[in-house]
Amino acid sequence: MIQSLPKVIPINELKNTAQISQTCKESQVPIVVTKNGYGEMVMMSIDLYERTMAEAQAAALVNEALDRIGAGEPLTDGFTFLDEMDLKYGT
Repeated sequence: MIQSLPKVIPINELKNTAQISQTCKESQVPIVVTKNGYGEMVMMSIDLYERTMAEAQAAALVNEALDRIGAGEPLTDGFTFLDEMDLKYGT
């Protein structure tokens, strides 16, 4: 999947809050706000933020699992895991 580049706007454009809000909702990419030519902050829609956070959490869980496998921890097959979850939480 090819991700679009973030939009870049100078900080003085933040005065037009309605337009910035609309751009955040429509663009689905982060908006980098610059001050004196340097990155100052990033804005994004709540949908993009939630998606980004969910992807980061999933990546962290996968990396943790890979670290545990690399450390030699015993593995549990999927059926055993599901049975354990069913016993613990019920369905």
